[in-house]
Amino acid sequence: MSTPDVLVLGSGTAGSVVTRRLLDAGHSVTLVEAGGLDTNPAIHDLSRVGELWLGPEDWGYFSAPQERAQGRRLHIPRGKVVGGSNQLNGTIWVHGAAWDYDQWAAAGNTGWDFESVAPLFKRIERTGDTEGFLDIVEPPLAPIQQGILDAAQAWGLPLNADYNSGEQDGVAPMKLNLRDGKRCSTWAAYLRPVLDHQRLTLELGALIDSLIVENGSVVGVRIVQDGKRRELRADTVVLCAGAIGSPAVLLRSGIGPAAELEALGIDVVADVPGVGKNLQDHFLVPVIFGTVKSIAPPNPFDPVTQTHWFWKSDPALPVPDTQPINFGIPFYYDEGMTGPASGFTLHAGLIRPQSTGSVTLTSTDPGADPVIDFNLFADRRDLDALIASVRQCREVGRQAPLTDEWGAFDVLPGPDVDDSDEALEAWVRRAVNTYHHQAGTCRMGTDADAVVAPDLRAVGVSGLVIADASVMPSVTTGNTNAPTAMIAERAAELISAS
Repeated sequence: MSTPDVLVLGSGTAGSVVTRRLLDAGHSVTLVEAGGLDTNPAIHDLSRVGELWLGPEDWGYFSAPQERAQGRRLHIPRGKVVGGSNQLNGTIWVHGAAWDYDQWAAAGNTGWDFESVAPLFKRIERTGDTEGFLDIVEPPLAPIQQGILDAAQAWGLPLNADYNSGEQDGVAPMKLNLRDGKRCSTWAAYLRPVLDHQRLTLELGALIDSLIVENGSVVGVRIVQDGKRRELRADTVVLCAGAIGSPAVLLRSGIGPAAELEALGIDVVADVPGVGKNLQDHFLVPVIFGTVKSIAPPNPFDPVTQTHWFWKSDPALPVPDTQPINFGIPFYYDEGMTGPASGFTLHAGLIRPQSTGSVTLTSTDPGADPVIDFNLFADRRDLDALIASVRQCREVGRQAPLTDEWGAFDVLPGPDVDDSDEALEAWVRRAVNTYHHQAGTCRMGTDADAVVAPDLRAVGVSGLVIADASVMPSVTTGNTNAPTAMIAERAAELISAS
C-alpha cells in the first residue's frame, strides 16, 4: 500500500474511533498496535475480567512506590491488544459532569464546553433513541446488586434513573457496553465490521519506538515488529497510546522537558515542559462484606459490577467527588486480604483528585516500563474524601436490605476496625488501588505547560495530533471510557476539516 494519509498509533478506545471515522471520511489509514487480536475468550466475558489482569493482554505496569500508601506499588492494568484498555475494563459508560467540560472551556479550551461536546456522545451511542456504533445497555440486576441498590436508598441516596442526563448524584444501575451479553469495545463496534476495508492497513505486534521528526514536523513512526525495526510514514500522525503510552512515546521522540531528555541522552526536538506531567487517576478502596445467605458466583457473561453511586463528600462541592462501585463478589486484592467466598464488595471511590503525578522514563528502550508516580495523597483532601467514602460504604452495607435478606457482615477492613477517621485512614492507605482511569499527561490548553492546543494539535511540532485520555486538562467525574471516545470523535472531525 502507498503512504497512507494518516497513521494512527494505538487501537484502544480512541484509536478505534479515530480510524473508523477517518475511513468513513475517505482517508487511507494505517493503524499501529503493540498487541494482537482479541482472541482470548476472557476478553468477551465480563464475569472473567479479573483473569485479564497481569495476563498477556495487560502491559503489566506498576506504579512507583507510593510513600503515603505504605510504599505500595499499585498494579495499573492497561490493554496490550486491539481495543486497548477497553478490553480490560468494566465497560461502565459515564459521560461525566457538564461542569467538567465547562471547566475545560473556561481554561481556554474553546469548543470543549458541555453544550459543544454533548452531541458527540449521542453520535457514539447506539440505544433505542440513537443510532451510533457503540451499544449502551442496562442488563437485569443480579439479586445481590438489587440488594445493594435498595440498601443505598435505605441509607438516604436518591435513585438516579439516568446519571448521564446531566445530574449525577444518587445510586443507579450501571450503563454498560455490551452486545448480545458480550463486551462491546470500540474496536468491536467501530472497526471489526470494516477490517477488510481497502484503505485500512493493520500493523499488529508493532511496538512504537519513537516518532520521526523532520524539520520540526512529525512525518512517521519507528516501530519494532517481529524483532525488526521499521519506519512507517504518513501525512498526519495521530497518537492514541493513552495517558501512559502517549507521553512515553513523546519523550522517546525528544518532545518533552528538555532537562529530562538531556539526562537520558535524548536529543531535544521540542522543549515541551508539560509532557508526562499532570497525571491524574481515580482510586478505589474495597469495603468487603460476607453473607450468611450464599451468593451464587456470576454466570458466564454476567458483569461482576452492575451498580454504583455518585456522592459529594462535602455538600459544598460543585459535583460529586466519590463514586463507589459495587461488586457482587468479595474482591480480595492480595494475599493479605482474606475472607469468606460468599460476599460482596462496595468500593469506596475517589473521582475528583487534587493530587497530580507524572510519567517519566528511565531508558530510551521502548520495551522498558516508564515510571508512573501518582504522588498519591499529596493533597490531604483526597485522603479525606476516601475516608468519608469508606465510612459511607460500611454504613450502606449495614442497611436492612443487605443484613436482613443476605445476612451481611463486616469482613474488611474488619469488625475490629471502628469508623473513626484514624482507623479508616489506616485502611485507605493499606488498601487503595487505581480505578484504571489515568488521564492528563499530554494536557490540552493554551498556557506554557500545555502539550496540545484546543484543536488537539501538538505544540512544538507540526503534523501530530494527540487524541486519548492524556489530553484531558482534568480527569472527568466518573469512568473515562466515554469521554475518551468523545475526544476521538472530535479529533476525527477536526482532522477531516483541516
